[in-house]
Amino acid sequence: MDVKNPFSLSEGTSTEENLPDPDYISFIQNIKQSTGIDLSEYKEAQMKRRLTTLRVKNGYQSFASFYEAISKDKALFYEFLDRMTINVSEFWRNPNRWEVLRDIILPELSAGGKRRLKVWSAACSTGEEPYTLAMILDGKGLIGDTSLVATDIDEGALAKAKQGLYLERSLKDVPPDVASKFFAQAGALYKFSEQLKKSVQFSKQNLLTDRFEENHDLIVCRNVMIYFTEEAKNKLYHKFAAALRPGGYLFVGSTEQIFTPGQYGLEPTETFFYRKKA
Repeated sequence: MDVKNPFSLSEGTSTEENLPDPDYISFIQNIKQSTGIDLSEYKEAQMKRRLTTLRVKNGYQSFASFYEAISKDKALFYEFLDRMTINVSEFWRNPNRWEVLRDIILPELSAGGKRRLKVWSAACSTGEEPYTLAMILDGKGLIGDTSLVATDIDEGALAKAKQGLYLERSLKDVPPDVASKFFAQAGALYKFSEQLKKSVQFSKQNLLTDRFEENHDLIVCRNVMIYFTEEAKNKLYHKFAAALRPGGYLFVGSTEQIFTPGQYGLEPTETFFYRKKA
């Protein structure tokens, strides 16, 4: 595919902000070389603003000195990843969409009950999304017959997900009966069910560069694509579609409608759900 110049002007930003910045360009190149993370596939104006704020907060005058620091300081590197990936999530985010998954999509996928479901939470952040999936699957009696995998590029976020401790505000959309069943108060935090945690397999993954497993019944990737360039989104939608079995679903976020799903072999069904054509 054609690769868009990652340093071209972005809509809604000033000319000065988007002039080529050798310091930042070198930072992008160094990060890609050392970690495999290609920052040029993220929207530049947003990414540069976030990372500049982080750099200045930590007292570094240039991206060159910031790169040198994160190369030596693992905690600072994880802070960089956290800022880069915007680890903000909630359980049951946009509740009506999860109700559609529970009441319409899962019954369709599990009809006949002759095989295990294969479910993937992509870019799972700190675990709220895959644990929401686990709770819903448990409520439908499907968790024991489901392979549920969750991946993210940020090892710090994955560590938090495995720990399973959350602030009360993360639970605001969880139905009260479900919250009482799967969460126990631990001081100022809420601890997710140890038993249900075992149903989720967490692993590190770079969506843009790593190979995807195939034959998924359901892939959930929400509120992530908005940070990528159009070229990166196009590449990912092709990869997600190839990773679904015919009849499988891709579930995206409320700001991530796919306007031409047919080019990926997908068809819209319920709002923000796309089924792979047979």
